Amino acid sequence: MKAAKLGIVYHMPFWRGADGTLREVEGSFSRYVDGLAPYFDEISLCVPVLDGPRGEGTPIRSSNVTLAPLPPFDGPAQFYPRLLTMAPRIARWVRTIDVLHCRVPTPAAVFAFAFAHAVRRPAFLLVVGDLRALLPTMPYRGVKRGLWRAYTEFEERGIQWMADRALTFANGAALTRKHTRSHRAVIETTTTTIAADDIASRVDTCAASPLRVLTVSRIDPRKGLRALPAAIRLLSSGGIDVRLDIIGPCVGRTGEGERDAIVDEARRLDVADRVSLLGPVALDRLMPMYRAYDIFVLPTLPGEGIPRVLLEAMSAGLPVVTTRVAGIPGLVTHEANGLLLDRATPDAIAAAIVRLAADAPLRQHLIARGYETARRFTLQAQSARMMDTVSRELHLVLRHPVVLPAA
Repeated sequence: MKAAKLGIVYHMPFWRGADGTLREVEGSFSRYVDGLAPYFDEISLCVPVLDGPRGEGTPIRSSNVTLAPLPPFDGPAQFYPRLLTMAPRIARWVRTIDVLHCRVPTPAAVFAFAFAHAVRRPAFLLVVGDLRALLPTMPYRGVKRGLWRAYTEFEERGIQWMADRALTFANGAALTRKHTRSHRAVIETTTTTIAADDIASRVDTCAASPLRVLTVSRIDPRKGLRALPAAIRLLSSGGIDVRLDIIGPCVGRTGEGERDAIVDEARRLDVADRVSLLGPVALDRLMPMYRAYDIFVLPTLPGEGIPRVLLEAMSAGLPVVTTRVAGIPGLVTHEANGLLLDRATPDAIAAAIVRLAADAPLRQHLIARGYETARRFTLQAQSARMMDTVSRELHLVLRHPVVLPAA
């Protein structure tokens, strides 16, 4: 069949800018949509739509992307109380599309998939996170913890139910193994936001003082960011003039609590002048900002697929320090294109930064290999590989033929 109209369901909020452009809060999803847009006559996004802007946002650049608006929601706590309003909208929307794409976890996906299954619309999934692995890091207690555990189990069962019935891609090897079953294999992919022209050319960093360290991450308990002020304290106590910038939005009230805890810890350790939380930065403005830093650190906890910020950092010529969790070892090889920590403790983070700052040959090697990794995982390459599989497996005729990147 001809796949003229692709419908994508996800939870990233959009709004329409004063110039008429569709804008997304973070930017990674808008770039992903732009990567798929050449293959379809139209892409319809079933997403929460805001009444006004939330920050700068990142625009959708493709002219064939439209909105099927849902009322605003930040997560399941806002979505499920409105389910009786949401479900009919989703059902009507599914009937208007030719192919459904669910990017999960997201609250609306299982309902959209069920409606698509009922009316025989083909569908494919992209699994980007692991809610079950996140449970130990969630700060809830009592009733809230019980509700979150129940939601997690419902969402995980829903994802597996969809993966058992549809073509499914997963971000990284860990998620691929988790959702593969004997009767249906899941296809490993790597989510990314970088284009070929985002890849820098500098060969080294750490040439001046202060040493500038960058973390880009949503701020919530799952990201391990509370270890960073103590790591900066260890470095400054050891005579290293260091500054840390943390860029990223708070995720709900727990994210706001985490931000406050990081700020309080930095003050307690007397490094508040060395640790800055800059809030969210639109992706188009963020990408060139990476190049102003010397080292990238992501002390994330289990529950990730492969964080796209690692590729963004590599593309900017930053040596990467991150944790050996989830799908990350499928992208980062220790001492080849980054440094992997078994546990993201302040001591381990500080030691890795000291090592990179002192060892120029290692630093330059990691940067060079990071560029090689980034070139393999551009958005254009990922989209082409996915669409080649989608067109073959679902017997779809795409708007433009797929041109696969060279091996």
